[in-house]
Amino acid sequence: MSSDQDQQPPEDSPVPKPPLPTPVREEEVEEQENRQMQVAMKMVGSAMVFIGFLQVFLSVNTGAEINIFPMIIYFSGMALWAYSSVDTPMIRYAVIGFSLLCAMAFMHFGEVLFWHKYAIYWGTVGLVIFFMFQTPKKPTSS
Repeated sequence: MSSDQDQQPPEDSPVPKPPLPTPVREEEVEEQENRQMQVAMKMVGSAMVFIGFLQVFLSVNTGAEINIFPMIIYFSGMALWAYSSVDTPMIRYAVIGFSLLCAMAFMHFGEVLFWHKYAIYWGTVGLVIFFMFQTPKKPTSS
Protein backbone atom coordinates (compact mmCIF):
# COMPACT_ATOMS: atom_id res chain seq x y z
CA MET A 1 0.00 0.00 0.00
CA SER A 2 2.76 2.42 0.71
CA SER A 3 4.04 1.99 -2.85
CA ASP A 4 0.73 3.39 -4.24
CA GLN A 5 1.00 6.47 -2.07
CA ASP A 6 4.60 7.09 -3.12
CA GLN A 7 3.75 7.07 -6.85
CA GLN A 8 0.90 9.55 -6.71
CA PRO A 9 1.79 13.26 -6.61
CA PRO A 10 0.57 15.16 -3.58
CA GLU A 11 -2.84 16.69 -4.09
CA ASP A 12 -1.98 20.13 -2.78
CA SER A 13 0.49 20.84 -5.64
CA PRO A 14 -1.33 20.28 -8.95
CA VAL A 15 0.70 20.10 -12.15
CA PRO A 16 0.16 23.30 -14.19
CA LYS A 17 -1.13 22.76 -17.66
CA PRO A 18 0.20 24.92 -20.51
CA PRO A 19 -2.38 27.33 -21.95
CA LEU A 20 -3.99 26.25 -25.17
CA PRO A 21 -3.10 28.39 -28.19
CA THR A 22 -5.98 30.44 -29.51
CA PRO A 23 -6.92 29.52 -33.06
CA VAL A 24 -6.22 32.30 -35.57
CA ARG A 25 -8.85 32.76 -38.23
CA GLU A 26 -7.88 33.41 -41.82
CA GLU A 27 -10.03 36.55 -41.90
CA GLU A 28 -8.05 38.08 -39.03
CA VAL A 29 -4.75 37.33 -40.77
CA GLU A 30 -5.98 38.85 -44.04
CA GLU A 31 -7.33 41.91 -42.23
CA GLN A 32 -4.00 42.42 -40.47
CA GLU A 33 -2.09 42.06 -43.76
CA ASN A 34 -4.43 44.57 -45.44
CA ARG A 35 -3.91 47.02 -42.58
CA GLN A 36 -0.13 46.63 -42.85
CA MET A 37 -0.29 47.25 -46.60
CA GLN A 38 -2.41 50.37 -46.06
CA VAL A 39 0.10 51.74 -43.57
CA ALA A 40 2.96 51.06 -45.98
CA MET A 41 1.08 52.77 -48.82
CA LYS A 42 0.35 55.79 -46.58
CA MET A 43 4.03 56.07 -45.70
CA VAL A 44 5.28 55.73 -49.27
CA GLY A 45 2.59 58.05 -50.63
CA SER A 46 3.27 60.69 -47.99
CA ALA A 47 7.00 60.48 -48.64
CA MET A 48 6.49 60.87 -52.40
CA VAL A 49 4.19 63.86 -51.90
CA PHE A 50 6.70 65.44 -49.53
CA ILE A 51 9.65 64.90 -51.90
CA GLY A 52 7.75 66.29 -54.88
CA PHE A 53 6.36 69.22 -52.87
CA LEU A 54 9.79 70.05 -51.45
CA GLN A 55 11.23 70.44 -54.94
CA VAL A 56 8.27 72.57 -56.03
CA PHE A 57 8.54 74.68 -52.87
CA LEU A 58 12.26 75.29 -53.38
CA SER A 59 11.64 76.16 -57.01
CA VAL A 60 8.94 78.68 -56.07
CA ASN A 61 11.15 80.32 -53.45
CA THR A 62 14.31 80.52 -55.56
CA GLY A 63 12.70 81.05 -58.96
CA ALA A 64 14.58 78.06 -60.40
CA GLU A 65 13.20 75.93 -63.20
CA ILE A 66 12.21 72.32 -62.58
CA ASN A 67 11.37 69.50 -64.92
CA ILE A 68 8.31 67.24 -64.81
CA PHE A 69 9.84 64.55 -62.59
CA PRO A 70 8.91 66.21 -59.24
CA MET A 71 5.35 66.63 -60.50
CA ILE A 72 5.07 62.96 -61.44
CA ILE A 73 6.43 61.98 -58.01
CA TYR A 74 4.00 64.37 -56.31
CA PHE A 75 0.88 63.19 -58.13
CA SER A 76 1.79 59.50 -57.92
CA GLY A 77 2.28 59.89 -54.18
CA MET A 78 -1.05 61.68 -53.94
CA ALA A 79 -2.77 58.75 -55.69
CA LEU A 80 -1.13 56.20 -53.36
CA TRP A 81 -1.98 58.24 -50.31
CA ALA A 82 -5.61 58.69 -51.38
CA TYR A 83 -6.01 54.98 -52.09
CA SER A 84 -4.84 54.05 -48.60
CA SER A 85 -6.28 56.94 -46.56
CA VAL A 86 -9.57 58.24 -47.92
CA ASP A 87 -12.55 56.21 -46.70
CA THR A 88 -15.32 57.48 -49.01
CA PRO A 89 -14.98 55.64 -52.33
CA MET A 90 -16.32 58.52 -54.44
CA ILE A 91 -13.81 61.00 -53.01
CA ARG A 92 -10.99 58.42 -53.05
CA TYR A 93 -11.35 57.60 -56.73
CA ALA A 94 -11.92 61.25 -57.65
CA VAL A 95 -8.60 62.17 -56.02
CA ILE A 96 -6.84 59.22 -57.65
CA GLY A 97 -8.27 60.06 -61.07
CA PHE A 98 -7.41 63.75 -60.76
CA SER A 99 -3.88 62.94 -59.60
CA LEU A 100 -3.21 60.53 -62.43
CA LEU A 101 -4.75 62.92 -64.97
CA CYS A 102 -2.46 65.72 -63.78
CA ALA A 103 0.60 63.46 -63.90
CA MET A 104 -0.26 62.41 -67.45
CA ALA A 105 -0.86 66.03 -68.46
CA PHE A 106 2.61 67.01 -67.22
CA MET A 107 4.09 64.06 -69.09
CA HIS A 108 2.27 65.13 -72.24
CA PHE A 109 3.27 68.81 -72.12
CA GLY A 110 6.76 68.11 -70.83
CA GLU A 111 7.25 71.38 -68.98
CA VAL A 112 6.30 73.05 -65.72
CA LEU A 113 5.19 76.65 -65.93
CA PHE A 114 5.28 79.25 -63.18
CA TRP A 115 1.56 79.06 -62.43
CA HIS A 116 1.73 75.23 -62.23
CA LYS A 117 4.13 75.52 -59.33
CA TYR A 118 1.92 78.02 -57.51
CA ALA A 119 -1.18 75.90 -58.08
CA ILE A 120 0.61 72.87 -56.59
CA TYR A 121 1.93 74.97 -53.70
CA TRP A 122 -1.40 76.52 -52.68
CA GLY A 123 -3.35 73.35 -53.42
CA THR A 124 -1.12 71.40 -51.04
CA VAL A 125 -1.42 74.07 -48.37
CA GLY A 126 -5.22 73.95 -48.71
CA LEU A 127 -5.27 70.15 -48.58
CA VAL A 128 -3.13 70.07 -45.45
CA ILE A 129 -5.33 72.67 -43.75
CA PHE A 130 -8.48 70.73 -44.67
CA PHE A 131 -7.23 67.43 -43.25
CA MET A 132 -5.59 69.08 -40.26
CA PHE A 133 -8.90 70.44 -38.98
CA GLN A 134 -10.99 67.40 -39.86
CA THR A 135 -11.91 65.40 -36.75
CA PRO A 136 -11.38 61.65 -36.99
CA LYS A 137 -14.37 59.36 -36.75
CA LYS A 138 -14.62 57.23 -33.64
CA PRO A 139 -15.05 53.52 -34.32
CA THR A 140 -18.46 52.16 -33.47
CA SER A 141 -18.62 49.14 -31.20
CA SER A 142 -20.96 46.48 -32.48
